[in-house]
Amino acid sequence: MQLRYSFRLYPDTSQQEALARAFGCARVVFNDAVRAREEARKAEQSFPTGAELSKRLITEAKRTVERSWLGEVSAVVLQQSLRDVERAYRNFFASLKGDRKGPRIGRPRFKSRKDKRQSIRFTANARWNITDNGRLSLPKIGAVKVKWSRTLPTTPSSVTVIKDAAGRYFASFVIDTDPAVDATRMPETDRTIGIDLGLTHFAVLSDGTKIDSPRFLRRAEKKLKKTQRELSRKQKGSKNRDRARLKVARAHATVADARREFHHQLSTQLISENQGIAVEDLSVAGLARTRLAKSVHDAGWASFISMLEYKADRYGRTLVTIGRFTPTSQTCSTCGVKDGPKPLNVREWTCAACGTVHDRDHNAAIKVKTAAGLAVSACGAPVRPGAIPAQREETGSHGFPTQARAAA
Repeated sequence: MQLRYSFRLYPDTSQQEALARAFGCARVVFNDAVRAREEARKAEQSFPTGAELSKRLITEAKRTVERSWLGEVSAVVLQQSLRDVERAYRNFFASLKGDRKGPRIGRPRFKSRKDKRQSIRFTANARWNITDNGRLSLPKIGAVKVKWSRTLPTTPSSVTVIKDAAGRYFASFVIDTDPAVDATRMPETDRTIGIDLGLTHFAVLSDGTKIDSPRFLRRAEKKLKKTQRELSRKQKGSKNRDRARLKVARAHATVADARREFHHQLSTQLISENQGIAVEDLSVAGLARTRLAKSVHDAGWASFISMLEYKADRYGRTLVTIGRFTPTSQTCSTCGVKDGPKPLNVREWTCAACGTVHDRDHNAAIKVKTAAGLAVSACGAPVRPGAIPAQREETGSHGFPTQARAAA
């Protein structure tokens, strides 16, 4: 399994200028590759291969006057930009054929220099390393200061340098982990739990525990409105508008970071305490088209469930997802009689068959657990770790790696 460990970078002025050049060169190569393939498509010719694009857009382009500045950055950055184009086209064609799950995606588009999020990637052959004093040494950029929040467990296979919309820099390391080894880090338990996700309470567990919804966006809404109002009053193209835009981006980044930290802490706690976890397959996209859209986005259910999925696979736990049409709120968890649909304002109801008074969310959590079959089969259930996209890991204990490049 692959995971991403992200750390904050603090480049100095000269390093920021070098990173800006690298971002720009990677963007130009990406756009040149997309243009070359689109021209081949319009001319009804076969697409140029990656090797042909590398020779034409990088090797030969460096010898020309118009693209001579491509030699100012690492060649690995430019090669990885070409690989991003190839991956984008593979995903596009897979989506057209129906081989790719999810909504239909469009063909690759040109990157804009006005995009506020920029990134470049260095693989192992770029000869980047972590110095003895804990700095990240990047080719043609220098040794960048890193704020280490935890130690890298193994040697990273690549590092991606990211500049986000708030002007912050991050280093994202890809780490290969062994689920069999990671499973030994978790305490043995035979507990199982069902989770009912909601808005009043972020989660209600089948054991009766209720976890309040932090509502990070709602709490920051007043500040966000003020910064957005200030931005709208600034003249387009002015430096004041750039500063105001940065304030808006930083305010939103604060909300997103707090929400992500809450999801990480809660998902890790649930994975640590339970062998089996059951959740409902919610239609977040559908709920986001209702009047509850802002609250649904503020809760971030999809991100939370995604964290549960990869952590369950990593640590040898069982995560079961039940269908979204399972009548968990309509069925009595005591006698099993279906009592029928109820409006959202009904938070407690009495079963007409057995007379049991139910808390709506608690009853739903119990039915989620029962529908998943965890009450019988989750204890010691086998887990088959699969191929999972590299996820952004949560922060942990402080300290930087004591060995160069984390066991280089």
